[in-house]
Amino acid sequence: GFVSIMRGCNNFCHYCIVPYTRGRERSRDVESILNEVKDLSAKGYKEVTLLGQNVNSYGKDRGEEDAFASLLRDVCKIEGIERIRFMSSHPRDISEKLLETMAEEEKICNQLHLPLQSGSSKVLSDMNRHYDREKYMGIVKKAKELMPDLSLTTDIIVGFPTETDKDFGDTLSILREVGFDSIFSFIYSPREGTKAAEWENVSTKEEIDKRFRTLLDQQNEISYKLNLRHEGNVEKVLVEGQSKTDPDMMTGRNYANKIVNFKGDESLIGQIIDVKITKAQTWILYGELK
Repeated sequence: GFVSIMRGCNNFCHYCIVPYTRGRERSRDVESILNEVKDLSAKGYKEVTLLGQNVNSYGKDRGEEDAFASLLRDVCKIEGIERIRFMSSHPRDISEKLLETMAEEEKICNQLHLPLQSGSSKVLSDMNRHYDREKYMGIVKKAKELMPDLSLTTDIIVGFPTETDKDFGDTLSILREVGFDSIFSFIYSPREGTKAAEWENVSTKEEIDKRFRTLLDQQNEISYKLNLRHEGNVEKVLVEGQSKTDPDMMTGRNYANKIVNFKGDESLIGQIIDVKITKAQTWILYGELK
C-alpha cells in the first residue's frame, strides 16, 4: 500500500517544475495518516510505503523537527504492518535521527532512496540542490555504518545544461564509490518556467547520449555484482502474484525491494515467506521455497 504524507515542495531545484505546479509543502496530520495505514492493515496489506516529494521535510511546515522519524515510529506500532518504506528523501533534510530510527526499528526496511542527481558539487550548486558531494557522501557513510546491509537507490540526471565531461566523470566516480543497487536515470529535458530552461547546454546531444549509455553500462555491472551477494541467502519475500514475464513463476520482493521469482502457487500471495536465492541477474533474483 502507498500513503501520501505530504504535498508540494519548497526546494525549487532549477530543473524542477513541482513547486510551481503543486505549491509549497503541506504535511498531513499524524492521525489521518495513521488511520489510513490502519485501514490498509485491516484490509490485509503487510507493507506500506510513505510518499512525499521530500518526506524528510514532513512536519517542518508546522515548525516541527524530526517529525518524520517520530511518524515512522508510530507507523511501526500498527499491528499487521510488517514492512515500512518511504520515498523520496532529499539529502538536504535527512537527519541522523532518521537514520537511527531506520536502524532501530525492525519493521523499517534497510532500503533508502536518496536522490543524487549529479556527483559534481559544481553541478549540484547550479541545480540549487543545497548540498554538495561531500555532504552526500557523509550521509551515505553514516547510513552504512548504522545499517551494513543497506540497499541504496538513487536518481541521476545526465546532460544538465552546465554539465561537462569532467562533471560527468564525478558522477561516475560516485557510482563506483557508493555502489547503488539501482538508479533511476534521465537525460535532462527543460521544463518551461524553471531557471535551467533559460540556459544553453554546454554539451552536444551526441556527447550527452554517450554519457547516458556509459552510465547505464556501469550501473548494470554494479547492480549485477551486488545481486550476486544474495546468492545462497535465505531471504524474506513478500509474495505479490504471478511473474509478468513467466506465468509459471510467482514473484515478490525482499527487504531491499529487489524482485524475486520462484516456483510456487497463488495461495502464497500476500504472505511473507522464506526463499533461498539460487541465481542472480542484473535486475531479478531467482530462488526456491524453503
